[in-house]
Amino acid sequence: MIKKIDVREVHVAEQVKELQQLSYRVEAELIGFEALPPLSDTVLSIQHSGETFWGYFSDEKLCGAIAYTEDGDTCDVCRLMVHPDYFRKGIAQALFDHVRANIDVTDFVVATGAKNMPAIRFYVRNGFQVERTVEVHPELSLTYLRKSDEGG
Repeated sequence: MIKKIDVREVHVAEQVKELQQLSYRVEAELIGFEALPPLSDTVLSIQHSGETFWGYFSDEKLCGAIAYTEDGDTCDVCRLMVHPDYFRKGIAQALFDHVRANIDVTDFVVATGAKNMPAIRFYVRNGFQVERTVEVHPELSLTYLRKSDEGG
């Protein structure tokens, strides 16, 4: 079940932080960069992110989450994470589809580690196109992708 979650509540932000740590640790290992910014988030930084969060729950357990901001006609997907025990079960797809169906924007943007091929494949499969790749640290490049939904 997907439902909106309020990270201003401490116990909710703690659940998101725990999920984020587990999910992004896998990405850090995959791309060979242990200092990913999401791994240094705190409960407070999550609470003050200004992002809208939706969670995917199975038996009351938070198994996945998506967070985004909106700026005019653009949705910036800030986080999309799934608990490693629930990888490859369609949770990321369900979360993205839910957001796409429930907000009124024409464009989606996202950034992910350039070496995170599973994430890049996920976004390309969902109609995103690579815009650019930028080195943000000697050991980390980010790939920026965009999807335009104009006309439907």
